[in-house]
Formats: sequence, C-alpha cells, structure tokens
Amino acid sequence: MKDQPITDSNPAPAIITVAPNGAYKQKADHPALPVTIAEVAQAAEQAWQAGATMIHAHARDNQGRHSLDPELNQQVWDAIRERLDNKIVVQLTTEAAGIYQPEQQMQMVRQVKPEAVSLALRELIPDSSAEPEASRFFHWIAEQQIMPQYILYSEQELAWYKQLHSQGIIPDQPHQLLFVLGRYHSQQQSSPLDLEPFLTSDTHNLNWMVCAFGKQENLCARRALELGGDVRVGFENNLLNSQGVAALNNAELVQQVSDQACRLNRLLMTADQFRAKFKA
Repeated sequence: MKDQPITDSNPAPAIITVAPNGAYKQKADHPALPVTIAEVAQAAEQAWQAGATMIHAHARDNQGRHSLDPELNQQVWDAIRERLDNKIVVQLTTEAAGIYQPEQQMQMVRQVKPEAVSLALRELIPDSSAEPEASRFFHWIAEQQIMPQYILYSEQELAWYKQLHSQGIIPDQPHQLLFVLGRYHSQQQSSPLDLEPFLTSDTHNLNWMVCAFGKQENLCARRALELGGDVRVGFENNLLNSQGVAALNNAELVQQVSDQACRLNRLLMTADQFRAKFKA
C-alpha cells in the first residue's frame, strides 16, 4: 500500500493514535480513565479494535501519578505487547509534567528502548546550551531505529524545528511531528482554525499529526484528516464525544475518527505498515 502513488482518489492511509490517560487526569475525571498497567493494556486493545494504529502510553505509579521510571515504563510496554503482540505500535512519552529534567527523560528512553517515543522540543532543549546533548540523544534514537515524534505547540516552534533539522541537530531519519492545538488557549479549548498557522507551504512534505484539547477535538481531527494529516485522540486531551457528552471510553473517540477516515476514503494504516513507513 505504501508504494502506491498518493492522489485525491487514492489518499494516504490514516494513522490514528490513542492517548488514553496522559499525565494529569484521574479516575475522578472519568471512571474509565486507565491508570493501572492492566487498564492501559486493556485500553490499547479496545482502541486497536476501533482502528488505532498506535498508543501514546503514560506510565503511572502506585499513587496514580505520571512516572518516567524506566521499570514502570518497561512494564507498560511489556503488558501491551503481551496483550496485543505487534498489532499496535507502542509509543512511550518523555513528558516532563513539571517533574523531570531532560537527563531523566532521555535516560528512560535509553533504558527501555521503545519502538516509538514522543519528544517535546521545548522540554529537551530549554535553552541553546542544551542543544549538543539533545542532538546526541536524537542521533542515538536514529541509530537505535526508534521512531521519534517531535511535539510542537505553535507555528514558532514549527519554524524552530525546521531550523534544528536544517542544522543537523535533529537527524534526517523518518519521524513525525505532532501539532498540539488548544494547549495554551483559555480553558484549554481548541478549534479547527488553530491548525491553519501550522500549514506552511512545505507542510505536505512532512509527516504530521494533530491532537486537540477540549470539546472540539473531533472537529479538529476531521479537519486534519481532510488535509492529509493524521490524528491523535483520547482522554489525555478530551473526555467528550462528538455529541458533547462524556465518551464511554477511549475506544469511542477512536471509533469516531475511524468512521470519519472511512467517509474520506482514507484507509487505516496497520501497525506493520507504520513500521515499514518509518523504518530508519
């Protein structure tokens, strides 16, 4: 499938990522929010059945707090693999959540060596003095054939990413970008219009995905699919379905996007197709 020319009548397969828990939400926010390792693995299976290609997984400690402890992250990885084998791509997060420093974020990845990882540039490169170590880390990721996703929160950060890439700080390996909509808006609410600043003349040459905070998550997802992008949905960013009521679980949010992709004639990418596309 990946070798077929991409045209209006033959659009690129869609990648749907589920982000089932994030760093902050708890059971009090939604009873179906997965917190334990077993619950995250179950959420992965449900999302895969609904059409997800990949899971963006956060590990939680015994108190339900976000954790970059390598052992806990390894346990999350192992539990999902045990339940689903290779049917879903497992992406671990390096999110600092106001707790971790860059060296701790990088150490988790070095120890676990997941197949995919999300990286917020602003966290790993808080200032120019951090560029050399971050570059060594990014190049190590490429050597290990770990698929990185660089998280960007604004058009200014997109320009910064392009600069880092042109300077070789970010290596020229297959990777994704994640455009985050609504994170710094009032009450963390997004709109499909928030995507427009990211759509520069060369965006079509990039592998990009959208995640959106708040009740318009589904509308933002649909717009991304229409424009040839990919989508991340889940309780990390939004708890409501397209009707504006609490979703039953993460799989319901994935199913909504799967249905939209079908209506747009965008087939869903399998995990193996994803691995072939982004193999270093």
